[in-house]
Amino acid sequence: MALSDQDIEALKGISTATITTILLKKGLRNIWMRGAKPLLPGQPRIAGPAFTLRFVPAREDLATPASWASPISTRAAIEDMPPGCVVVADAMGVTDAGIFGDILCARMVKRGVAALVTDGVMRDVDGVVGTGLPVWCNGYAAPPSVAGLTFVAWQQPVGCGGVAVFPDDMIVVDQDGAVIVPKDMVEILLTEGPEQEQVEAWIMSEVEKGVPLPGLYPMNEETKQRYKNS
Repeated sequence: MALSDQDIEALKGISTATITTILLKKGLRNIWMRGAKPLLPGQPRIAGPAFTLRFVPAREDLATPASWASPISTRAAIEDMPPGCVVVADAMGVTDAGIFGDILCARMVKRGVAALVTDGVMRDVDGVVGTGLPVWCNGYAAPPSVAGLTFVAWQQPVGCGGVAVFPDDMIVVDQDGAVIVPKDMVEILLTEGPEQEQVEAWIMSEVEKGVPLPGLYPMNEETKQRYKNS
């Protein structure tokens, strides 16, 4: 079942650090995508359903500029992207071929894409920044995608930054990177996330008052009671 706009807004209020902590307690250790770093500082926290793209190693007969006009192409995939999705591109960690540039990113903006996340790199960086599309990636490179990758599919399970991502998993991105929230665990985050954020804000206020960490972080029973009474 699709999440409501209110649920997605609520997820935007939960940091990726909090998400990883809560899901770690539930047994999920591998939800943070390695190499997916904010292209610019200060990008907003964004949440949305994953729209997946899959690249494989370049093969000379397939990875050609002519392939960009194929029915199986990044261009065709972009026309399937729904508003509000977070595009997750599995580029196998390749860092010497930029998977997207300014023209494709500009089209994603027109499609209403919320953000792009990849373990690969971008090209035409000045132009990409100019489109306003928030991007999390592993850097930038001048060569085009076909110099190192072959695009093969969209909306399939992928591995991005060492993390299994399925279409419609929820993605949350902020300055600490990109995490996935499995669809059946979103409700747990919506229940526990805001409370943990509130607790940690209170702990920070105590630290600023000069309270020592032992018994405060993590809280012992006395501190828990003090928090409840605050």
